[in-house]
Amino acid sequence: MTSTDQARIAALPMPDLSRTFPGPFPTSPHAEDIQAHLEQWLDRFPLLSRPEARHILCDIVAHGVARTFPTAEEDGLFLCADLFLWLTAFDDTYGEATAASSQAQLVRRIRGCVHLLADGEPPGDAGPFDGALHDLLVRLRARATTAQYLRVTGSFRDVLFGILWEAQQLAEPDHVSMQEYHTMRPHTVFARALIAMAEVVLRYELPEEARNSPAVRLPESAVCDLAGVLNDLGSYARESAKDVPNSLNLIPLITREQNCEVPAAWAAASLLGKERAATARHGLDELAASHSTPLAQHAKALDSIACSYIWHIDHARYRKV
Repeated sequence: MTSTDQARIAALPMPDLSRTFPGPFPTSPHAEDIQAHLEQWLDRFPLLSRPEARHILCDIVAHGVARTFPTAEEDGLFLCADLFLWLTAFDDTYGEATAASSQAQLVRRIRGCVHLLADGEPPGDAGPFDGALHDLLVRLRARATTAQYLRVTGSFRDVLFGILWEAQQLAEPDHVSMQEYHTMRPHTVFARALIAMAEVVLRYELPEEARNSPAVRLPESAVCDLAGVLNDLGSYARESAKDVPNSLNLIPLITREQNCEVPAAWAAASLLGKERAATARHGLDELAASHSTPLAQHAKALDSIACSYIWHIDHARYRKV
């Protein structure tokens, strides 16, 4: 792809979500403390070798989590930040780099993670990812209820399966249908895992009847879809600069399905993002107006999760090619 093509892609406008999720978004006063904690945690568990990658990842995770749960206390923020730094570093290290050359190695790495998620002990030759995941699970168990722990660890398995699914599509992403992509994207963008963590970080719990009701499930799904659309729009220029002809991204998926050029696919994806944002806003407003304190807390958490994904796409991690 030429530099002119890259410039044209970079100039395509992001969807205007100011009516549904107007800024400025609140942020925790602990953002810098979270970043310092992440740096110290990576000293214990060196998940990343390149200093620049480490700094960028610590910065986006720290300030992203500070916007995701702006009212949370430090311990919950530290745990959440470590969890999502681990997921992102694992995806960067094994989901992208390793999967391109050896899916078998990715399967072996995921197998070890599943063992730990099933309350297994780290092996004698445990590497930094094993040690870090074990540390996270010990801390999560100490903070979460049994049901919350099972939901979060279940969401982690879903993410790991999503990473493996993505790796299997790398060779022929044009075989992925829109329905399949929309089914998997909430897991690969970590949105479902973040929703599962909300109750742990903010110390509330939805009644099971409410959790499975359309009033909760519909805005959750809309927030997850919005997160996926924004992530795809934000990362497409970087992916295109690497000359990946058929990346696993919503834009090339739309161009293939609708037989259109990138600007038209971009417009369609942007419209989808605006529609899902409007659906999320309607559902969140209804939850917030309910007489149930846990439902109102959940609405506020989902609202700030959506805001954090909107904030993320302007970070240097997405601009870097």
